[in-house]
Amino acid sequence: MPPLRLIFFGTAELACQSLAALAREPAFAILGVVTQPDRPKGRDLKLRPSPVKELALRLGLSVWQPERARSEPFIQTLRPLAPDLITVAAYGQMLPPALLALPRFGCLNVHASLLPKHRGAAPIQWALLNGDSVTGVTIMQMDTTLDTGDVVAQQTTSIALSDNAQTLHDRLAALGAELLVKTIPDYVAGKIKPQKQPAEGASYARKLTKEDGRLDWRRPAAELWNRVRALTPWPGAFTFLPAEPGPILLKVWQAAPEPGAPAQPGTILQAGKAGLLVACGQDALRITELQREGGKRLRVADFLSGFPLRAGQSLG
Repeated sequence: MPPLRLIFFGTAELACQSLAALAREPAFAILGVVTQPDRPKGRDLKLRPSPVKELALRLGLSVWQPERARSEPFIQTLRPLAPDLITVAAYGQMLPPALLALPRFGCLNVHASLLPKHRGAAPIQWALLNGDSVTGVTIMQMDTTLDTGDVVAQQTTSIALSDNAQTLHDRLAALGAELLVKTIPDYVAGKIKPQKQPAEGASYARKLTKEDGRLDWRRPAAELWNRVRALTPWPGAFTFLPAEPGPILLKVWQAAPEPGAPAQPGTILQAGKAGLLVACGQDALRITELQREGGKRLRVADFLSGFPLRAGQSLG
């Protein structure tokens, strides 16, 4: 049986494991990879390729980088290739009907949540922000609306108390790649009947901004702990220490909720080797790893030796 001819669409790091897994399988022939154009990144704002482009070039695959996937010249480029299947993971654009109809087996997307929960751009972060105990990956048929296609396969994983967005991302990337490779043969053989997503339980995981990282000390400690986990490593949870001539930004890398005496939210209750204990709207948050703007990421004990903080000071 000849290998299944497919085109892969992906941009972000999450997609790399899926591309690598497909490339390892002799049952699949990757005709090429579609990814977003190189974008300016870093302090120097130099154009840099996406993680998927870097991997595709290492694998010796053809790469296309249309500004818009719905561009007619780009669609005309792919049409003569007559792919059997298009696979998509963390690409960053909706595919137009002309692309969805191009492969004979349609388009399959790897999404990092248990759909219909957390449709959208940031499902991993919102699972943590919401305090979910379980998440997973979904392989779905793509349609013309955002993450609403029929479900082909799902795999769950527990969210550990020690998880943050990076550790959960890495686990879901591996889980999605494994599920995609396992699912495709049965899907194209007609052994899987895709299921419509239920209307109940649907939610939207919007893209995060840097401002989402700001800690509002009026909120419960458990909620702020989830925010720290969800926004590590990007955009990062942060707070400010009032100072002259201006407030000092402090990035919070690790923390945990615990009981605390009632106090004005944002008040430092303890400052020592065990960390900073900060009063919240409910309970308190113990910060154990901290970074001053422009400084190094440090355990609080080391941070305090060079930047003293004391009980009674306020963060905000």
